[in-house]
Amino acid sequence: PQMPHGHMPLPSFWKVVEDTLQQSSAQIRTFCQTFETVTPSPVTQPLNPAEERKVLSLVSKHGPDKLYQVTSNISGSKDLDLTLLRGQIVALLQSADTKGNTSRWLVDAGGPRGFVPAAKLQPY
Repeated sequence: PQMPHGHMPLPSFWKVVEDTLQQSSAQIRTFCQTFETVTPSPVTQPLNPAEERKVLSLVSKHGPDKLYQVTSNISGSKDLDLTLLRGQIVALLQSADTKGNTSRWLVDAGGPRGFVPAAKLQPY
């Protein structure tokens, strides 16, 4: 299989690659900016710096697709339940409790870990 740029001298080939990468990173940047302005999430409050640091550490530990935001205050009633405020960010560790109950999820709240009702979490 012949690459479309296979006949080019190497420096020109790399120039094409570079231009293409720069173009797509510009598109990604534009997309992110558009995305941030177009879709304000219903419960997102601006995070204070401490909360922001916590979110960054949760992202680096668990990845962005594991982050959830608490949609209403949670007061833990049982052992191992977390008490969390609306708007807090947590990372999902397991989408079930120790007994396999999928309505209680094990989360990392940036330090404390425990169970919260799945119904009170939304993807962040």
